[in-house]
Amino acid sequence: MFSLRGLRAMVLGHELDPDALRAQLQASAVPVTTSDCRTCSDPCEEGHENYPNRFDIDRDSQMLGSVKPYRRQVVISTGKSDWDREVTQTNGSLAAFLLGAQNHANLPIAEPIPPPPPTPNGKAVRPVTGVFRSTDSTRISILNGSHFTMSDDIDSQETVLVFPDYTVVADVSRSREGAQALWESAVDPEVRRGGAVLEKMPFKTWVLPYSHVILLCSHKKRDNRCAIAAPKLEQAFIHSLQENGWAADTQLECQCLMGPPLEELHGTPEETEQHIEKELRSSAQEKRVLILKTSHIGGHKYAGNCIIYTPQGSSVWYGRVSPHEVESIVVNTIIDGMVLPPLLRGGLNISRPGCKTLNDW
Repeated sequence: MFSLRGLRAMVLGHELDPDALRAQLQASAVPVTTSDCRTCSDPCEEGHENYPNRFDIDRDSQMLGSVKPYRRQVVISTGKSDWDREVTQTNGSLAAFLLGAQNHANLPIAEPIPPPPPTPNGKAVRPVTGVFRSTDSTRISILNGSHFTMSDDIDSQETVLVFPDYTVVADVSRSREGAQALWESAVDPEVRRGGAVLEKMPFKTWVLPYSHVILLCSHKKRDNRCAIAAPKLEQAFIHSLQENGWAADTQLECQCLMGPPLEELHGTPEETEQHIEKELRSSAQEKRVLILKTSHIGGHKYAGNCIIYTPQGSSVWYGRVSPHEVESIVVNTIIDGMVLPPLLRGGLNISRPGCKTLNDW
């Protein structure tokens, strides 16, 4: 028997079969694995925490395609794990000021997605719903994060992560002026990787020194299921990473940011790009992961939700994640760089023609 959601998916032509999804993704040059999403038995005998009995989520409809493209995603320090329902409407917040800067820029609401680039053999990559390039859109995704500001002025300055640039911007004033400067230097879709140099640069920017960053939606005021899932997933990720010989941080520490900030580089834009790529390659070698809780990322009906970023520029969006799936995600996606199709909601820059894994360059 099919549920109403399952029947609707069939009528709309959504493919629910994991093998078919895997073949579809492979045809679009997405590195995928045939490994199971769970490494434990069902029912589990390994002590993984279960969600409550009333943790009702959509388990029938296809998740792939439930992600919208965006040019950049920013995660703003708050030191919290829950926020107002609409974080960009909280008066006096950097999220609100940044939305104002975005609205002032008058970006196009939508734009056609161009055809995918050709593979090395000259053939175009077959497009898949939910698989995008970050250049497919000018939309900016604004999130709040659980990390604390690294600034000495904790009352008025924030620390912002920018993806897929994989940078952290410190000393951002919680004001219209600060948001506008952040927009012009690091967030505007027209700004190249590494940021623009303003006449009086007020920030300090570094490449994130982590091989991966995991974002876990914990936004209770949007949906309690995410608030239930996030702390359980955080602990499961920490445990699994440590068991596999990796380190896991839940806060940015100043001592992690080694070397001079990007603003102190005085070379050409091309030389800056080369420096950033060198730093990104160095980050990719670290067996260290940053785990943060964030505000609403969409699709709470698929809780738990997580996004995994890499220095190579990929972001993998997973849904229906419980502690039982975490070990497989750590081994297959984080360590081996392979996507688990049954958990995939979509992603940016995960089509990697010529690469065997997401961890390749």
